[in-house]
Amino acid sequence: MQDEYRTIARAGVHEIEVNRSRFLCALAPAATEQEAQEFIAAVRKEHADATHNCWAYVIGADAAVQKASDDGEPGGTAGVPMLQMLLRRDMRYVVAVVTRYFGGVKLGAGGLIRAYGGAVGEALDALGTITRRRFRLATVTVDHQRAGKVQNDLRSTGREVRDVRYGEAVTLEIALPDADVDAFRAWLADATAGTATFELGGEAYGDA
Repeated sequence: MQDEYRTIARAGVHEIEVNRSRFLCALAPAATEQEAQEFIAAVRKEHADATHNCWAYVIGADAAVQKASDDGEPGGTAGVPMLQMLLRRDMRYVVAVVTRYFGGVKLGAGGLIRAYGGAVGEALDALGTITRRRFRLATVTVDHQRAGKVQNDLRSTGREVRDVRYGEAVTLEIALPDADVDAFRAWLADATAGTATFELGGEAYGDA
């Protein structure tokens, strides 16, 4: 797994105009290829009257899935420059659809490449990006007496508490950077006088 990747902070639409043609870039997070395709279909439906709805997406922290479509524009002038912009910005788990309403002036191949790639770049700037980092999931089980203090200490040091379950004891689901696991284990033993249990789970990504 990659240690970290970048993705968009939020979904949204950003519009630019080039020689009277309108280019609307819609960006959305997509965890799977199916989500990306569903988003593309929704934008196509919304802008069924547009001249073109070109798209590109990158799925996977290692960019394992990369696809793009020119949707009728000359080959390589729309989808590929969109995809290249996403990759140049290290974007992952993201889908971009650029809707073009033709304004009567032909842009030529170079103009189209700049317009489609530029629409994606400007949309990324407008909507913002975030870094997501790989974490180890872990379970801490602690008695009720100490649970409140442990939770407060975790939150005050910026640790992510993903879930809290109350039973005979209190179970906290947390996420830790790999490098912090040993130090955390030592801190927990110290903070709870050795009474807490600590179990490592799988891996997940969270906001860095």
